[in-house]
Amino acid sequence: MWKKALVLLLLFGWWAAAALAASVGLGDVIRTLETPFKGDAQVQRGTAKSGIYDFQADFFQESHIASIDRVQRGRGEVSFKFLRRTTGEVPLAMFRWEYRDPSPQEIVSDGETMWVYLPENRQVIQSDLREVNQQQGDNPVTFLTGLGNLSRDFQIRWASPNRDREGNYLLELQPRGVSQLIHRLQIVVDRDAVREYVENNTTGDLFPILATTVEDPNGNRTTIEFHDLRVNRNISDRFFNFIRPAGVEVVRPSDLQMGY
Repeated sequence: MWKKALVLLLLFGWWAAAALAASVGLGDVIRTLETPFKGDAQVQRGTAKSGIYDFQADFFQESHIASIDRVQRGRGEVSFKFLRRTTGEVPLAMFRWEYRDPSPQEIVSDGETMWVYLPENRQVIQSDLREVNQQQGDNPVTFLTGLGNLSRDFQIRWASPNRDREGNYLLELQPRGVSQLIHRLQIVVDRDAVREYVENNTTGDLFPILATTVEDPNGNRTTIEFHDLRVNRNISDRFFNFIRPAGVEVVRPSDLQMGY
């Protein structure tokens, strides 16, 4: 008897999962991505019961350079914090990418300034983030700062196939405007985050993105996979301030362009 009950339970679980997958639409997956990162007013109007204010994750990065058919790999830890300054406004994003492999490197921003620290060169490249966004607003490094505006900035459709082996959802995005850095972007969306949104109208307990793949107009491709994701850890603002080590030279992007 218990064996029959177990079989029925397994069959019901499979049927329920299949029914949910069939009922999930493209809009559900897009809203699962965008809603946790919108302004407070949009979150509080019943769009969702909670939001994501910060997250940390380990990441693995693989880049394929098309011109020389070469693959580069790296890994490290990434941290983001989203500051809701004005009701209804897309949050200001602060971030810190810390590469451990293949060589130490840090990309840090407090939301106004961005620092790219290269310990081997004893240099840090310091940029005004507003200028970076104007010149490279679609830069894959800063892509995560605009999660609340994905459908405004990109045309979004199902990828083919639209689910991976684990049942996570696959989206394909193309910039609405001309982009020198992004030809196509693919996002792997956590199936559990989608289920929470569809069934309970809840976001924020799970970071919805498991991986991204960016392909530029020249055929170069970069994939970033996120692991051990932690959300709403109350990361201090001070964590996103770069403290220049002694003996490290500050370089401006204009200096690099002039060959200094």
